[in-house]
Amino acid sequence: MEKSELLSVITLAKQKDQKAQTKLINAYWIDVFSFVMKKVQNENVADEITVSVFSKVLSKLEMYDPNFQFKTWILTIAQNTVIDYWRKKSRENEDSTDNFDGFKNQFARSPEELLISEEDQKQILAVIASLDSNYQDIIRLRFFEEKSIKEIAEELQLTVANTKVRIMRAKKVLAQLLKANEFND
Repeated sequence: MEKSELLSVITLAKQKDQKAQTKLINAYWIDVFSFVMKKVQNENVADEITVSVFSKVLSKLEMYDPNFQFKTWILTIAQNTVIDYWRKKSRENEDSTDNFDGFKNQFARSPEELLISEEDQKQILAVIASLDSNYQDIIRLRFFEEKSIKEIAEELQLTVANTKVRIMRAKKVLAQLLKANEFND
């Protein structure tokens, strides 16, 4: 993509034009995925991180400086996201015994605590039910049935790239709704 075309696509993407956003994602997906894959060497993890990278890219397009290469900017975001992933992974490994204690104590929860957890779950499910049916399907398949992106694409008869974009958008919309609701009674 030439610089002038790229800049016009970025401008449209900043204005939340979904076709422009999809065009950006499709243009740079392979570069980002390949970069991330080299760092994590796990296809599922690389897929998740790549989706996260593009979510960040689209939300931070206002920060892009056209004096620099767009690909370099995206790969910098990818690098930082991979670093965050490894930091989180490291903390999880350090805290593994703490997590075990928490897991053991789960069985010692009071009925009130268990009821609160059930209420939270009901509220989350109610928020999901309020979403567009396409987003509901994506969330159900990805997070409840834990299907791979490829399996979801086949089931919904979408391209893998389109499926990744829909997952990213569904997660973003769900997060915004959950944040707006803040589990208020």
